[in-house]
Amino acid sequence: MEREDGRRARGDRTRRRVAIRAAELASVNGLSGLTLGQLADNLQIGKSSVAAVFHTKQELQLAAIAAAGAIFEAAVVAPTSHLPPGLPRLRGLVEAWLRYVSEPVLPGGCFMVATAAEFDSRPGPIRDALAQLRREWIALLTREIEQAQAHGMPSELPAPLLAFEVDALLASANIAYNLLDDPDALDAVRRILGTRLGLTDIGSVSP
Repeated sequence: MEREDGRRARGDRTRRRVAIRAAELASVNGLSGLTLGQLADNLQIGKSSVAAVFHTKQELQLAAIAAAGAIFEAAVVAPTSHLPPGLPRLRGLVEAWLRYVSEPVLPGGCFMVATAAEFDSRPGPIRDALAQLRREWIALLTREIEQAQAHGMPSELPAPLLAFEVDALLASANIAYNLLDDPDALDAVRRILGTRLGLTDIGSVSP
């Protein structure tokens, strides 16, 4: 039993390590290009070790999405959970998201933006998992905007539409920052949202 527990623990460590690296690579190269051999070479471990924890490419892709979600949670959501709901937490989420892209936490910037176009028209488990990540993020933005509006934040639009707008601006900034090498893109969004939502004290995120 002790030997079996040790083997299981090693397998879990390998699984987490491979999943995180898969998320990192997919943020740059996409999910479609992931292979067990690529991950083995990149991590300098045997392909058999990767195959022992991920039996198919789809399993690897789903693990990469789950790892990316956990990374986003740790980088953007968790650091703001202690803030009062509403405008303070909304401000914190925007600040944290801008840091998530500008540092960057993942080499390709925002994982959701980087991988969405690959599977947006391809039904199946991968598309479903990517869609769930976005639903959770939009739902969080919507809740915090609703709280901010309840506490007096002026707005001509309902919370779901404002959440759509905030997400669209952040996604556009990620594309401009990474694809166009525009160093001012994130600060531009900071200024727009500062005016649009009254987030006037979002700090500069230029590297």
